[in-house]
Amino acid sequence: MAEAAYGQSTSRALGTFATLLVEDPGTLPAARDLLGEELTAIDAACSRFRPDSELRRVCAAGGRPVPVSRLFAEALSVALAAARLTGGDVDPTCGQALVCLGYDRDFASARQDTGSLRRLPAPGGGWRGVLVDADHREVTVPDGVLLDLGATAKALAADRAAARIAAVTGRGVLVNLGGDISVAGPSPAGGWLVGIADDANFDTTPVTVEPQQVVTITGGGLATSSVLGRTWRRGDMRLHHIIDPRTGMPARSCWRTVTVAAATCVDANVASTAAILRGERAVSWLEGLGLPARLVRHDGSSVRVSRWPGPGGAG
Repeated sequence: MAEAAYGQSTSRALGTFATLLVEDPGTLPAARDLLGEELTAIDAACSRFRPDSELRRVCAAGGRPVPVSRLFAEALSVALAAARLTGGDVDPTCGQALVCLGYDRDFASARQDTGSLRRLPAPGGGWRGVLVDADHREVTVPDGVLLDLGATAKALAADRAAARIAAVTGRGVLVNLGGDISVAGPSPAGGWLVGIADDANFDTTPVTVEPQQVVTITGGGLATSSVLGRTWRRGDMRLHHIIDPRTGMPARSCWRTVTVAAATCVDANVASTAAILRGERAVSWLEGLGLPARLVRHDGSSVRVSRWPGPGGAG
């Protein structure tokens, strides 16, 4: 959400929407070009669906080390750090599980197939065997492991784009990639207003979304993870994209949506995803980290953590 005086642009990217807000409308063309460059680069590096992506290349190398770009090394390092910090809850080696569940191509196409699954997925947990050699910029992925960097790579793209746009233009910017939000540069008076939706799905857009709360952010990142955002049916099974690495199946959580604010969009995304997986334990975990969060149950009731504003308050 923003005042009309801001420069704004929305487009499709990375299988979702990409919304850009700039404090100075005059910087919008340059900011849009910079965001496009970042999104093109992250897609070429980290896409699970592009046969020419670096991700596909390292996963097809049969366990041999592969030279990679600086961006891919960064994206994979971020994903592995997320796995370490969450005890393996946020696991980048669940790509094969998603393929077995039918999410084997761009989501808009994959959800059209409602036939029964041919085989059930195996658990993840292979992230400890993935190696990043920072000195030589080489990556080794164990044979048979398929990476999926979708969540953390999208958040990283938001952080990188916001920081780059602010550095080039010297003005405030907000980047929103399908609910992964990063802000940088001087914030508008009163901060950026962001609507929080509890029940958004894949077809929801910034125009059609109905926020249940509006919050204010002046720096860092905000991320929402949801079991409703990307859902599909295969046979009589209703599936979603947040995978429990212990089973290889979609997480069975008491939360339908978790929104977290943190110092970066990557940090917020990792925490919100892990909270879905941790269920009731997520409340004390987030409190211990001091991360403001709003967790919404399937009946619509919510729990607020660590200074998250109450209903009606922008905070």
